[in-house]
Amino acid sequence: MSHFVSTAWLADRLGDPDIVIVDGTWHMPNAGRDALAEFEAGHIPGAVHFDIDAIADTSSGLPHMLPDAQTFSRMAGALGIAPDKTTIVYDEYGLFSAPRVWWTLKAMGARNVKILEGGGPRWRAENRPLQSGPANPTPARFDATPDRNAVADFDTVLAATRAGSQILDARPAGRFAGTTPEPRPELASGHMPGARNLPFSDLIAEGSLKSPVELEAAIRQAGIDPSAPVITSCGSGVTAAVLTLALDTIGARDVKLYDGSWTEWGARKDAPVEKD
Repeated sequence: MSHFVSTAWLADRLGDPDIVIVDGTWHMPNAGRDALAEFEAGHIPGAVHFDIDAIADTSSGLPHMLPDAQTFSRMAGALGIAPDKTTIVYDEYGLFSAPRVWWTLKAMGARNVKILEGGGPRWRAENRPLQSGPANPTPARFDATPDRNAVADFDTVLAATRAGSQILDARPAGRFAGTTPEPRPELASGHMPGARNLPFSDLIAEGSLKSPVELEAAIRQAGIDPSAPVITSCGSGVTAAVLTLALDTIGARDVKLYDGSWTEWGARKDAPVEKD
């Protein structure tokens, strides 16, 4: 079953009341860009903007951590998202933050979530219609049913490092190795003991995931057996979802995403760190 829909498929269904279109664009903190302002300047008609920094546990001290069920239900419902509707997620990079929104919605109980293949860039390149201004959603009811098996916390990951369990890190190779500084300067450089590296960008071509054969080859080449449990990680839990999406695409069934990722791990004095 594909995790994606085409731009043509979505264009034919604009205005369908059973489909919710979600712009999940998020920018790195040092990008100097405003995702909401860009959304209001132009977005797919009928779309709503899903702000992963706002629809989050803002008390945790960590960025865009999953919120509790009540908070998520209220905020997702206000956007018109409901568990029984088809939700189509996209971002303006092609495939960057949309998988995080896909994962969040699935982890909270949404049953039919797809990603727009090629995202906003492909939609725009094909001269498809755009709408400006704020979103105007019809509120819906979302009763979140969190899937605790989708998420790993610090203690789970620490236990995994001690047990030699599989951890797959989506950060660029230099950051993983500790030879390139972290964009958040207060964090240590390096990786969790025993973790493997597969930069998320290696799984993407022209704003889409590569073929399942290519995905599985890359994952196995990174030293990961997709039939065994895997924890995905990255800088702050965003691009780890690209790895989770790729693993799900090839049939991996025991995958947890480390929500705190390196932003939590690299800041803790009790977290062991390796460098290559």
